[in-house]
This record gives sequence, C-alpha cells and structure tokens, in this order.
Amino acid sequence: MAKELKTIAVLTSGGDAPGMNAAIRAVVRTGLARGLKVKGIKKGYMGLLNEEIIDMESRSVSEILQRGGTILGTARCLEFKTKEGQQKGAEVCRKHGIDGVVVIGGDGSYRGAQALSRLGINTIGLPGTIDLDIACTDYTIGFDTAVNTAMQAIDKVKDTSSSHERCSIIEVMGRNAGYIALWCGVANGAEDILLPEKYDFNEQSIINNIISNRKRGKTHHIIINAEGIGHSTSMARRIEAATGIETRATILGYMQRGGSPTCKDRFYASIMGAYAVDILMGGKTNRVVGYRDGKFVDYDIEEALNMTKSIDEYQWEVAHLL
Repeated sequence: MAKELKTIAVLTSGGDAPGMNAAIRAVVRTGLARGLKVKGIKKGYMGLLNEEIIDMESRSVSEILQRGGTILGTARCLEFKTKEGQQKGAEVCRKHGIDGVVVIGGDGSYRGAQALSRLGINTIGLPGTIDLDIACTDYTIGFDTAVNTAMQAIDKVKDTSSSHERCSIIEVMGRNAGYIALWCGVANGAEDILLPEKYDFNEQSIINNIISNRKRGKTHHIIINAEGIGHSTSMARRIEAATGIETRATILGYMQRGGSPTCKDRFYASIMGAYAVDILMGGKTNRVVGYRDGKFVDYDIEEALNMTKSIDEYQWEVAHLL
C-alpha cells in the first residue's frame, strides 16, 4: 500500500438485501477492533457524491442484525457511472481521509468500486443481492432470506389454489436470473418452472400439462414464473381461456427483499464483512469477496466481472423429474 490504512468506510449500493446490516456491523466492529476509524456512507454512491458521511462507532451498529434492509440506505446513481462522477467520489474520499471503502452490492456496485480503486482509493466488494447472480460466488447476501420468504408465500398460495381448484402463476424476483424460481420450484413442488435461462416460450406445452394433470385428478397447478420472463397476469388470462380452468397470477414483488435475515444470511454476511476489512488491512484492493467450495475467498474485480454463471444442468433435470 502507498500508505498505512487509517480510515475505512462502508456503503450499500443497488437493491437492498436482507443481511446487509450484518455485513455493515461486521465491517464497523472489525475495523474498530483493528484500530481503524470507520465511517458510514449513506445512500450508496449518491451519498458519497453528496458527502453524506457519518462516523461509526460500535454502538452505531447495535441491534441491527435482525433488521432487514440497510441502515445506511441505498440508491441508484447514474452520475457515478461517469468519469467525472467517479473522480468526484475519489476526491470526496480523500477530503474525508478515507483510505479504503467496502462496497456491499452487485455487479454494478463492483464497477463503481473498481473505478475508485483505479483512482487510488482501496476498495473491496461484498456480494449483496437476493438474485444469486454473481458468478464468482456460490452465495450472495440476502438470497437465503429471499428464497425462504418466497417459499413460505408460495405455500400459502398453494393452499388456496387447491381449495378452489385453480391454476396459480406465482412470479418471483431475480431480475434475469432464475435461481429463486428454481429453488422455489423444487421446494414448493411446482408443476412448471419458468426460468429466463431455460424458457422456450412454448405456452402450449404448459397448457397441455395443466389439462393432463387435471384429467389425472390434480386439484391445483402451480407455475413458478421468474421476474425476467414476467407478464404473469396476461399469461394467466391466456391459460384460463385455453383450459377453462380458473387461473390467477400472484406477483410476490418487493416483499422478497424485506424481512428479518435468516441465520445463514446473518452469519455469512458477518464473516464476509470481517474478511473484507482484514484483506484491506493486508494491502489488497480492487477485490471481491466470495464463497466457493466451502471457503471464503477473494477475486480481482475484473476477473469476477468476466466470470459467467448458468443454471446447473443436473439441478434443472431434477426439478423436472420431481
């Protein structure tokens, strides 16, 4: 490092995810324990540009483990995608004596961290997204809570769908990644699972499946539809018209982002937060923390952004078999 690390900051960027608060808490308390000053940047990169920066103490992060969302707030910031915005962000860091920044977010957040690193601010990224779509890691902060929230909601819809002998299309989040849909499809025993990575838009095959199952005496039909496909309401209308079976669409939406984090999200986010501080202390920058093959690891941001991730073929096969 060009100079000794004295002050670090933490921010959350992009979509919020349960467990972000656990990561914030770990960054703050690990940093303080290592003799650093720690600051919190509110509202992500927008807050950095607006200098919404606060001092963080151990008590600043008391009683936040069980809270969903992020106590620092988050926002999208188009200005930070520009060279001028990035330069301003680095200047704000230097103005406030910030030597290193821990950025909790997804791929877009990493690009911002990469820009700061190139401008002389040491940065570490943590994978904070419910989508599980970051290729360098098997785990992302918030996915476990989100998928459990969705699973429990789908169970409830399934109960009423069976009572009324309906077909239900339940749309889950995940942007263009189908991991929440896949996991819920298996965990909830869905009859059809529609993933952006796999769906061939052959609606007739779904209709045929519904009719076939009804003839065999099945009283409900659950379709898990990923957000990246969408159009659940219009799909429900078409299916009802084609089958004569009452069909309803339920869009779970942002409820999947909220709620108290699961133990896994609290624990993994905490370890990742501490790990981020320690690799900053060890002189690393422009890195992303991940979890691979049972271990917490880190990658160069450029390497991480160039990695690709796809639905596991065996898991997809099993989803169909079950």
